[in-house]
Amino acid sequence: MDGVIFDSERLYIECCEEAAEALGMERITEACYRCIGVTVDVTVRILNEAYGDAELVREFRRRAGALFAEKYRAGLLQMKPGVTELLGCLKERGIRTAVASSTATEIVERELTDAGIRDGFAVVVGGDQAGRSKPNPDIFLKAAELLGVSPSDCVVIEDSFNGIRAAKAAGMTAVMVPDLLQPDEEIRALADTVAESLLQVAELVRGGMPDR
Repeated sequence: MDGVIFDSERLYIECCEEAAEALGMERITEACYRCIGVTVDVTVRILNEAYGDAELVREFRRRAGALFAEKYRAGLLQMKPGVTELLGCLKERGIRTAVASSTATEIVERELTDAGIRDGFAVVVGGDQAGRSKPNPDIFLKAAELLGVSPSDCVVIEDSFNGIRAAKAAGMTAVMVPDLLQPDEEIRALADTVAESLLQVAELVRGGMPDR
């Protein structure tokens, strides 16, 4: 969801940078990039290791979360280009869809509903429903199970390195649509396709991407 459906990673990092500046925390952007695509628990561990102060990290996360909530209420969370077009293409072809996000299920459900696209997904799996965080495949395997399909019949659209690693570990086809992170040699080798946007993915679907 984050970085694929919504431009939330960029917005949240802006909030993190503002909160970190107020608290005198250096190199926060670098730390945030390491947290892309992982669960809250892993994010906290990364930040604790980076700053060595659990209380500081708690206050930082509180401030960043409050800033994000403020911007969210102000309508500043935008959908990525091509979301509605891709969902329309998938619906036309009868391809069932799931959201498998490291974000907590409650937040995923709220953001999809507020954006008016919740009905576009048969299944929603949040980071609190799966076992291990990406790059482990747990969350994608859970989504496939709930969809009632074989992992080998699933196509994953991801923007994060850990998401691509998790998709391939699950035995799924991996399509990367880069957001903040541009694919390196490892990720280009792992991904089955690298697309510029969801609009390009929609064109691939229209052009005959295998039915999944």
